Amino acid sequence: MKLIIVESPAKARTIEKFLGDEYSVEASYGHIRDLPSSAAEIPAALRKRSWARLGVNVDEDYGPIYVIGRESKQHVASLRKQMRAADELLLATDEDREGEAISWHVLEVLKPKVPVKRITFHEITRTAIAKALETPRDVNLSVVSAQEGRRILDRLFGYSLSPVLWKKVRTKLSAGRVQSVALRLIVELEEARLRFREAEYWDLEATLSAGGNPFVARLTELDGNRVAAGKDFDPDTGRLLKASLAHLDEATATALARDSASSLPWRVGSVTRKETRKRPSPPFITSTLQQAAS
Repeated sequence: MKLIIVESPAKARTIEKFLGDEYSVEASYGHIRDLPSSAAEIPAALRKRSWARLGVNVDEDYGPIYVIGRESKQHVASLRKQMRAADELLLATDEDREGEAISWHVLEVLKPKVPVKRITFHEITRTAIAKALETPRDVNLSVVSAQEGRRILDRLFGYSLSPVLWKKVRTKLSAGRVQSVALRLIVELEEARLRFREAEYWDLEATLSAGGNPFVARLTELDGNRVAAGKDFDPDTGRLLKASLAHLDEATATALARDSASSLPWRVGSVTRKETRKRPSPPFITSTLQQAAS
């Protein structure tokens, strides 16, 4: 029997429908090992170490201390039972850092004495599963190390700073490698929004036609000075960044529009041709897709 291990039981049930009796599909229910989340999970032999609460040996190359959590013990016991009847192990966790790490932890815990293969797929279909079985590989230890490094940084950052927040700000607050930086960016943007001062400026456009083809002309220069646009104002004061710019207010723009309308016909003074290159936009990722959709 070939044992396939995936992350979720729902995925296991679906995949099992595509395979024959020679396969058994089981779930790891996510990570089966992690850094200790409480003092009770810290191995007794390590509890007196100064770094024990971190679950990371900061005295020896920041080595992580992994434990099987209480909720994972029953899942590990089930996997070990299935492993005893298997003649091959296929690790089919997700193809990302977390998934690769889960596969590695399964190997470390089960210690299989049968052939082990790593398979990946991006859709749960009969065709995708069949292709994955035809193209196995080994566990990518570089990806595992990347996940391990991220996990250690999360722990060191959070466990070191959260107690400071409890003492200085309020209890039950948390700090994180990503969340603290993201919060800082949000605060800075909110402060910039609160400081923002509006500035009134006007544009002047004319809808013209040449050879039966309409086009829009915009006033960009007045008396030798460039006409100010939104980017030319200080967001904190609402004042022009450069005094040499031409600032159109409503009265000036209205007068210019009136005078321009009476000075027909208009003529093209000069034409400048230049070659430009525009690269295609990169493929959507989740954030850019959401931005475009909004």
